[in-house]
Amino acid sequence: AKSENNSIVFTVSDTGFGIPEEDLDKVFTRFYRVKDDNTRTIHGTGLGLSIVKGLVDSHQGNISVQSKPGKGTIFTISLPIANN
Repeated sequence: AKSENNSIVFTVSDTGFGIPEEDLDKVFTRFYRVKDDNTRTIHGTGLGLSIVKGLVDSHQGNISVQSKPGKGTIFTISLPIANN
C-alpha cells in the first residue's frame, strides 16, 4: 500500500494462470468465473471480486485489473483518504 494523490493505493499481484484479455472486463461481474483448462477444477461462486468491487465503489474508490495469461494478475485498489 502507498499514499498517492490523496488516496491510499493497494496492489495485489500473483504469478498464477493469468486472465485472458477477453475476460478482463467481466471478472467483477457477480457469478462470473473464467472457464478454461486451468480453472475448471477450481471451485467457487464467482462472487469474491464482485463483493470487493462493491465495497470499493461504496467508498468512492476504484479497482482495476491487469493480467497476462501464463504470467499472473495485478489488482489495484485506490481509496480516497477521508478529510477529518
